[in-house]
Amino acid sequence: MSASPVYLDAATAAPLHPVARQALLAALDDGWADPGKLYTQARRARQLLDAARAATAETLGVRPDELSFTGSGTSAAHAAVLGGLAGRRRIGPILVHSEIEHSAVLHAAERHTAAGGTALGVPVDRLGRLDVAAWDTAVRAPGVALAALIAASHEVGTLQPVAEAAATCADAGVPLYVDAAQAVGRAPVPAGWSVLTASAHKWGGPAGVGLLVVRKGTRWESPWPADERESGRTPGALNLPAVVAAAASLRAAAADAAAEAARLAPLVDRIRARVAAEVPDVEVVGDPDHRLPHLVTFSCLYVDGEALLHALDRRGFAVSSGSSCTSSTLRPSHVLEAMGVLSHGNVRISLHRETTEADVERFLTELPAIVADLRAEAGVVGL
Repeated sequence: MSASPVYLDAATAAPLHPVARQALLAALDDGWADPGKLYTQARRARQLLDAARAATAETLGVRPDELSFTGSGTSAAHAAVLGGLAGRRRIGPILVHSEIEHSAVLHAAERHTAAGGTALGVPVDRLGRLDVAAWDTAVRAPGVALAALIAASHEVGTLQPVAEAAATCADAGVPLYVDAAQAVGRAPVPAGWSVLTASAHKWGGPAGVGLLVVRKGTRWESPWPADERESGRTPGALNLPAVVAAAASLRAAAADAAAEAARLAPLVDRIRARVAAEVPDVEVVGDPDHRLPHLVTFSCLYVDGEALLHALDRRGFAVSSGSSCTSSTLRPSHVLEAMGVLSHGNVRISLHRETTEADVERFLTELPAIVADLRAEAGVVGL
């Protein structure tokens, strides 16, 4: 293995931002008490929580009382879907969602259907972009309680037409939930949504902190048993030091987002072009233009994805394959399946603030031989 590992899986978890580390260490001393109590230590904890909420709300452009912290991005997504459906159960039992939602959203949809509800998936094209006409038809059907659309694909990086989808939802009187986990801290999220979620470890905050934003006027009912914390939207005590670190790092990441996008997008362009040119029988997937600035996915024919990940890891490269959240199931990515693209030997590269041009160049230099060796081992030669 190389002496200098190269981490290229920021879409799963970005390296901890230095600002997050500083804030976390400081908050460990002042943020350990219960912010709901009245004594001195608790009041100090409450001040930290209020400041973190205000800073995060300002970064997102929302009101502090619309924002709740959760124990993870996954729990925030579950609450967004199930709470949005519960709040409008009198309207109907139907959830409309894209076929490329994160597994957390799809698992919540499965829970909804198991309880007698209905979930309708809307297709995407080969670039991973929502079929807007099909979305329009689905959302306007009678009995739709909630619509869910990911801001940008976590697997292929394609930006979704959130503004168009939101306009349709507004016209139909259906609230829109946007999973913005890959966008918050990296790219602006179009307006028009009613519920939004995000996850701190995607932007360089600590794991174990999610964001749930419910706009004023949105019918939303907590799917959890009653709890007095976080306006009743999420149960249990918060990891306050982690929340403080998440808020501080989000502010820092958002301030640098435009500059980082300008730095990383050309590196992704280089990966897209070089992989397509230098590795035979490879398909670079996702929209080449309307995409996240830091993420690129490609699939290699005649190569086992898991074997490719292990081979890259032995050379010091940490990457992901298919859907990182379901890679252990050995099933093809539901996102790639929905797009109708090649899913064999799939590799997702996602860059971050510590990624250098030299890191990318080293990956591109070593990848063709790694793929060729794996194909030779499998008896595939002469490509």
